[in-house]
Amino acid sequence: MSQSDKIVLSWSGGKDSAMALATLQQYDAPVHALLTTVTDPQRRISMHGVREELLRQQADAAGLPLRVVRIPEACSDAIYENLFARETDALKEEGVDRYAFGDLFLQDVRDYRERQLGRSDLKAVFPLWGLDTKQLAENFVRQGFQAIVVTVDPKQLDPSFIGRDYDLQFLADLPQGVDPCGERGEFHTFVHAGPIFRKSIAVQRGESSERGGFYFQDLLPLA
Repeated sequence: MSQSDKIVLSWSGGKDSAMALATLQQYDAPVHALLTTVTDPQRRISMHGVREELLRQQADAAGLPLRVVRIPEACSDAIYENLFARETDALKEEGVDRYAFGDLFLQDVRDYRERQLGRSDLKAVFPLWGLDTKQLAENFVRQGFQAIVVTVDPKQLDPSFIGRDYDLQFLADLPQGVDPCGERGEFHTFVHAGPIFRKSIAVQRGESSERGGFYFQDLLPLA
């Protein structure tokens, strides 16, 4: 990547997005904006279930503009891809050259991203691709990031892990076969502090619940 590149980062609010942003910043890559998919009418980050208000606090703390693609509940692939294409067209008009993702090793996911971007001529960038996920997870904690587990897939991880801090003890307690970064969708996180932020995001845990076969930890903004 060069200084002339203009990058938008796919942002879920979780640890992989945060580490991808930290890596881009390490190389002085010009990040134009964060882009997130939000499900309406709930106004929560898709798959993670985090409130949009907290998402906006993250973007403000990172000092970056936020782009939100709003999708309906039970969104079909066709609708999603049409909305995604509309957004990438707009980004291209703004001079964006590259679209960065926090994906780690799932080749089918990478192939899908690259196919999606093919029509817009945006180049997909994967700053964390191929890194050892155990080491990446430990580095995340040791670099001062703080996160809470907000989604658990009970088919892959016991629901008792919902709402826990993503820390070294959490990593030590993970069963064998569960990726330390949850790359196969075992769990998702919300990052509320770390070196990419000018200030921490104040949250408290609300209720946990089961919806659509997943367990979610609600987080309530304190500021």
